[in-house]
Amino acid sequence: MIADKKKERSIEIPTASLADIAFLVLIFFIVCSTIDVDKGLTLVLPAPGETKEIRRDNISNLLVNAAGQIMLDDQLTPLPAIRNVVRDKLMQNDKLIISLKTDRDTQYEIYIKVLDEVKQAFVVANLPPRISLAEPDPN
Repeated sequence: MIADKKKERSIEIPTASLADIAFLVLIFFIVCSTIDVDKGLTLVLPAPGETKEIRRDNISNLLVNAAGQIMLDDQLTPLPAIRNVVRDKLMQNDKLIISLKTDRDTQYEIYIKVLDEVKQAFVVANLPPRISLAEPDPN
């Protein structure tokens, strides 16, 4: 008779510590994951109010209008040719500073492409980049 009376056990999953376990797993993944942060443009900017006198022959003007046309020293230049033209100018004058000025309505993508081409010209010429970013006209 003793064998007939088995205690029936109820089967259940303990959930008392489920919230603690979920919290610890969440903390683990937060600590172990990385968050990609946009770096933006890597430019070294001068201190506010700092000005220097530069000779006129050491400045080359690069203008980009709202239509995306590029003028390098008053000559219309296509985007792919900028790197070579700037590199040639740098070979003639290693103290050259490129002054980049855009229109307020210039597309940001074109501005970045022009800036990248100018930076690559300095890399090809094996010179530190000297780029002046001029403010657009307020009109």
